[in-house]
Amino acid sequence: MKGVIMINAKKEFLEEVKSKDVLCAKITIGRDYYNCLRCYILRSGYSETEINQFLQSLDFEYDCGYGNQELDGHIWYKNGTWSERSEYDGSEWWEHKSYPPVPEECSQLQNDSKDD
Repeated sequence: MKGVIMINAKKEFLEEVKSKDVLCAKITIGRDYYNCLRCYILRSGYSETEINQFLQSLDFEYDCGYGNQELDGHIWYKNGTWSERSEYDGSEWWEHKSYPPVPEECSQLQNDSKDD
């Protein structure tokens, strides 16, 4: 099968989160014309049983190669960063994101008060 790149969603998720402290996650797979076909949610405050069930639900192979995007979603971390699915021309991957640094001109001025 030329162009098919199969990957396990659970292994990919675990590789993405590695040592990050996961707050919650929402991952969808496949799409029909109006909706995703399956949705997997890990709610904040999850128990060990809930994370194990979530991971078990992600234990499937999907085509992450070129073509239609198969997997979509977000993973939120307790440190305020997140990972989201990105795609280009049907090729897809997880991308870890954080807020960009605040430029100096936007930061609060300190000790510059002329009201003394």
